[in-house]
Amino acid sequence: MTTPENEPHWERQLLEKLALATLQEQKAKRRWGIFFKLFGLSYLVVVLILLVDWGGPEKLTDGSRHTAVVHLNGTIEASGEASADAINEALQAAFSDKGTAGVILRVNSPGGSPVQAGIVHDEIRRLRSMHPQISLYVVVEDLCASGGYYVAVAADKIFVDKASIVGSIGVLMDGFGFTGTMDKLGVERRLLVAGVNKGFLDPFSPQDATQKEHAQVLLGEIHKQFIEVVRQGRGERLKETPDMFSGLMWTGSQSIQLGLADGLGTVGSVARDVIMAEKIVDFTIKDNLAERFAKRFRAGGTPGAAALLGIDRPLFR
Repeated sequence: MTTPENEPHWERQLLEKLALATLQEQKAKRRWGIFFKLFGLSYLVVVLILLVDWGGPEKLTDGSRHTAVVHLNGTIEASGEASADAINEALQAAFSDKGTAGVILRVNSPGGSPVQAGIVHDEIRRLRSMHPQISLYVVVEDLCASGGYYVAVAADKIFVDKASIVGSIGVLMDGFGFTGTMDKLGVERRLLVAGVNKGFLDPFSPQDATQKEHAQVLLGEIHKQFIEVVRQGRGERLKETPDMFSGLMWTGSQSIQLGLADGLGTVGSVARDVIMAEKIVDFTIKDNLAERFAKRFRAGGTPGAAALLGIDRPLFR
């Protein structure tokens, strides 16, 4: 039986127990909070590891015999994934690997920069001469046009799907003229230059006949280079027609008949039946997350050299 003498002691013990229970509950909540935060952070790290391509070609450590594959996807340009630097680095790694039995360049490109395409073309020829025992084949999927085909003709052989689109052997320089719109809006163009042709093909000024003629000369010279590269690469296989170098495109089946391609094939069939090394190793160089962000920032916020000069670039497209 509780007496008045020990009742305060009893209340104090009860308060101590309540305070201790509350403290333990708070500690437990903090521990679970820390656990869930760490779990969430770990989950995000795992997702990033799975989603982010950290770049660099796949490496073999055992030197087993394989077919090396490099992907050329999209527009060929210095700031894109299909840049000459990225493609050439991947090709160099593929040719240098001791297990490489043959190389496949898988092309799916509408073209792009003549300079970038030319750099890749020349590097393919150099690597083939350095490694005569290793053949390089191009496998076309949906599209191998213009600059994509400029690269492709450096290969030993070109394989296509019957419905692939191949060709577009030509050069263009496109833009817009806004003089009529400016007249309607009452906008006056104020262009100051040092050098009579510094405003070359300015879209906000009337087109100058002399500058237009000079642009055609530029395009004609690059087109001539393109034709020479095709003739050199395809040799006697090429069955020239009057419109072959007019910029037209053909299906894969038609391109074989014209000698623009050699046969039907896929990456898998060429590796298995031509190179005789069914194991495929991807050597493609891919940008990591930081590099992709940097390139998008430059593309969105910094004008290229042609834009700074106020001219349109010739394109294989």
